[in-house]
Amino acid sequence: MNARDAAELRHAVVRLALQFTSLIVVLLALMGVLLYSIVAAGTAEALDKSLVNTTRVDSPHDAPPGVFVAVFHEGDLSVSPAMPVGLPDIAAMNRVDATQSDEKSGFSAGGRNYEVLTTIHDDRVVQAAVDTHEGRESLDRLIWAIVVAVAAAALVSAATSVWMARRAMRPMVESLALQRRFVADASHELRTPLTLLSTRAQMLHRKLLGPGLTPEKVSEEVERIVQDSKLLTGILEDLLISADPREAVDHTPVDVLGVARHAVAVAAPQAQKQSIELGVVSAAGPVIVQGSPVALLRVFTALISNALDHAITTVTVDVGVVGRDVRILVSDDGPGFTPGTEGRAFERFSSTRAGAGTASGSRHYGLGLALVAEIVALHHGKVVVKSASPGSGATVVVVLPLLGKGKADVHR
Repeated sequence: MNARDAAELRHAVVRLALQFTSLIVVLLALMGVLLYSIVAAGTAEALDKSLVNTTRVDSPHDAPPGVFVAVFHEGDLSVSPAMPVGLPDIAAMNRVDATQSDEKSGFSAGGRNYEVLTTIHDDRVVQAAVDTHEGRESLDRLIWAIVVAVAAAALVSAATSVWMARRAMRPMVESLALQRRFVADASHELRTPLTLLSTRAQMLHRKLLGPGLTPEKVSEEVERIVQDSKLLTGILEDLLISADPREAVDHTPVDVLGVARHAVAVAAPQAQKQSIELGVVSAAGPVIVQGSPVALLRVFTALISNALDHAITTVTVDVGVVGRDVRILVSDDGPGFTPGTEGRAFERFSSTRAGAGTASGSRHYGLGLALVAEIVALHHGKVVVKSASPGSGATVVVVLPLLGKGKADVHR
């Protein structure tokens, strides 16, 4: 995933996380408001019941804690001990006595708030006052609890939504990146061979129309067109695999040694044409891994083709078993890699410059080695370039898990 795709993924994840978190916060806020309304209504109802029940006590001294009672009967006024300053409200008691109607009001004194109910009970004017401080504190604590819960839920939902959104969107982003990469690869890889093929066809057409045409010349030009077509076919195969390397991998036992020998046999004519010695060094017996024979053949052909492009006299394919892994080495005696640039060999269309005095100034890579890295990764293996001094040749090492780990395998 390149920087642009990573940035787009981050932006999409942030947007989804914000939307999901906002939805959670709104839902929890609505639930908090509903809960507060229910508790506040219950508190008010309990306060009203406490006032009504208190007005029915026989004596102000019988009032429960936090509730104060004043009783006016036949000209006598009796009040609860520690009655707050300003209570009882004599004016309210006189009005109720005159109108015979209940009166409810609020009262503040000494920094406290009271709910006051004045009523007639058993021919007595009774006034009850309840301190609302405790109920108000309970509601305040409920508000803080709701705020803290919503904030905590927002943090948790934000973290969770980022994680879930990233997991959900990554396959989509990777798929889109794969499509864009396929288009870029196709444009880059097909332009040169198509142009070359068209040029050779035009040259052949002109020679067919010109004087001095011989069968040998026609055969030579047709052979060049055939070779260009083979090159184009190989590029198309690479592009089709790179469009989605996962489609090239199945789960069957594969003899890596047999695949290596097949790839060497296919590349033998090209090696002979370049006067390069190409051979296989291997362990005794089959070397089995779990994977795709087609994809693994592509790994060998790409590595051998790259080695033939840079070799001077020799290319060697070595297949063996080291511990519980299959080790594949494809070596050539070409210019090698400049130390510190080995990792770039598996980037698309990269090049690494060789040291001075070598047979070639640089090593160039198209889609092949990048495709090798992808296929090896899908086979749960790894591929590296073996460090060597410039000019002493290059070795690409592929390590794949051996099928049936734990058995007595051949060791090199």
